[in-house]
Amino acid sequence: MTNLILYSRSYCHLCDDLLVALNTAFAGRYPYTVTVVDVDLDPALVAQYDELVPVLVAREGGRLTQLCHYFLDAPAVETFLRDAESA
Repeated sequence: MTNLILYSRSYCHLCDDLLVALNTAFAGRYPYTVTVVDVDLDPALVAQYDELVPVLVAREGGRLTQLCHYFLDAPAVETFLRDAESA
């Protein structure tokens, strides 16, 4: 199962929209989980993702792959999920 991480903020409507779009497009089609992480709780995450939030990344072993930010890039996410499922 693919683990996706959504770097988010509690007051961010784009973050909420990206999560809804992700689940609308892919729930039930690919096996994945989403962990929502509030960047404002960790200064290192603020430094890394501050103005890019929301940021959707995938965890592959110890590596993070950024899939999209601000809005869902459905083709990029689908390609990643499809490739992960067939691996």
